[in-house]
Amino acid sequence: MAETSFVDIRMLGEVSLIEFNTGSICDIAQIDSVTRQLKKYIADNSPKKLIIDFSKVKFFTSQTLGLLLDIWRKLQTAGGELVISGINPQLHRVFKITNLDKLFKFFPDSESAAKSFTQLNKQ
Repeated sequence: MAETSFVDIRMLGEVSLIEFNTGSICDIAQIDSVTRQLKKYIADNSPKKLIIDFSKVKFFTSQTLGLLLDIWRKLQTAGGELVISGINPQLHRVFKITNLDKLFKFFPDSESAAKSFTQLNKQ
């Protein structure tokens, strides 16, 4: 039986875009599936510019934060960057409460997040 995919991965030029296609990331099996899929993608592709889009997500557990931190560390070690787009205000508060808003850059949508990489390279 094939594993259900809770994320869609595509390229925006040189930028990898990971979009959650579910409104809730809270089931343990779901988080395990997302973790495997994202870690495999990163191991196979070594992206230097990665956007994780939360536009469809209304709820997630602390395990999701742990996954984001793990991905952030891997990309930092490899000279890459991770930004977050489309996160709703309630979920953004979780990042503020945990001080993770100081680690990640946030953008209203994936297009503005992708443009930020271009602007960073010009500086």
